[in-house]
Amino acid sequence: MSALSRYVPFTDAASPDLSAAQLLRLSLFQVSVGMASVLLLGTLNRVMIVELGVAAVVVAGMIAIPVLVAPFRALLGFRSDTHRSAIGWKRIPFLWFGSLWQFGGLAIMPFALLVLSGQQAVGPSWAGEVLAAMAFLMTGIGLHMTQTAGLALACDRATEETRHQVVALLYVMFLVGMGVSAVIVGWLLRDFGPVRLIRVVQGAAVATLVLNLVALWRQERMAPMTAAERAVPRPAFRAAWSDYAAGGQAGRLLAVVALGTLGFQMQDILLEPYGGEILGLSVSATTLLTALWAGGALVGFLLAGRAIANGWNPYRLAATGVLAGIAAFCAVVFAAPVGSAVLFYAGATGIGLGGGLFAVATLMAAMTMPVRGEAGRGLALGAWGAAQATAAGLAIALGGGLRDLVGTLAGGGHLGSALAVPGTGYSVVYHLEIGLLFVTLIVLGPLVRTHRPIQVGRPVGLAEFPS
Repeated sequence: MSALSRYVPFTDAASPDLSAAQLLRLSLFQVSVGMASVLLLGTLNRVMIVELGVAAVVVAGMIAIPVLVAPFRALLGFRSDTHRSAIGWKRIPFLWFGSLWQFGGLAIMPFALLVLSGQQAVGPSWAGEVLAAMAFLMTGIGLHMTQTAGLALACDRATEETRHQVVALLYVMFLVGMGVSAVIVGWLLRDFGPVRLIRVVQGAAVATLVLNLVALWRQERMAPMTAAERAVPRPAFRAAWSDYAAGGQAGRLLAVVALGTLGFQMQDILLEPYGGEILGLSVSATTLLTALWAGGALVGFLLAGRAIANGWNPYRLAATGVLAGIAAFCAVVFAAPVGSAVLFYAGATGIGLGGGLFAVATLMAAMTMPVRGEAGRGLALGAWGAAQATAAGLAIALGGGLRDLVGTLAGGGHLGSALAVPGTGYSVVYHLEIGLLFVTLIVLGPLVRTHRPIQVGRPVGLAEFPS
């Protein structure tokens, strides 16, 4: 039992007001978010580029569309902090409507992608771009709203002693959702075809609605409010943000999150096409990369547990994740010239390990950063999510654009005969990511020096992340 409580997150996360069964049920919203993330950042981008023949820059632009919503995650979190309804719910309305947006985006997405690829009988030539943009925007709105409100609801229901373990479980469930969904989607799409694509993506839309409905059912207590209570003016977002920023090194932390995310995620829409175009891997084989990424992130949890037990602080853990990412990108770069799929898979796993460790460590720092006044949990989680998601969207757009630009120049012989190979565009992006990760280490340095190390009196496992 002691070994179980050390490595399984939910054994220590339950409390009298939030049983283990309720917590596991609530965590299902993270499974749906992970499933949608696999489709957006893994399977669909490879399908559009390789099977449907859509230009990588167009694919990058479509997947980056949710970045339009990402900066508003802090505002969404703040609104859920201060929302007033007749029955007293704050988080459930945001979680429910986020689920509807996510469902709607996935429901229309396969048809939009087929039109985008040129399989169109009637209608204007720009219909594919508009429909695909609408599908990605709706899915992005749903992802951001669902995840921000769901994390805030979990923090509300947890006690001060179990809040960190609860957030850890939710992050682990996100990784589990990504890993399991990647395996299932890869298996379903092993014989690719337009009809099969429609069935798989729309099946994911239905699963999203079912999972989120089960997750939010009776998770927030009704506390009826009078008309006078609802009429009290809400605090201003500007004042709450000032309170959050005044509580510590918030600005530098958000800069670290943005830079590190850029460094880790410019490859998000390129890794699977790289495996298919350069290494000749199948759709099913490249979809498994997401499962390897999730497995690497879980290994990162275990390594971080030992580090915290030895007195490390979250910023030092984030730096360790960045170093692991640098080594992983080096492995991906060398996989093409040596023609090694094993080295490529190892690099993908290392990217997951480093990126997961970096994300959890910075989220841990954001959760424990002191705040005052009107700043609440929803705002803190939203600010971290806004920085992370905005940087992810920009990274995806930049990665696809640079790959196309450099690939075109290299293919035309403008960069010399030595670089006139298909993998040049990918390689430039991977090298740029390595450089960004080194810049992240530079910006992170002062935070490592100023933050007090975490002290614990017993070994720490998955249940302690983030804290």
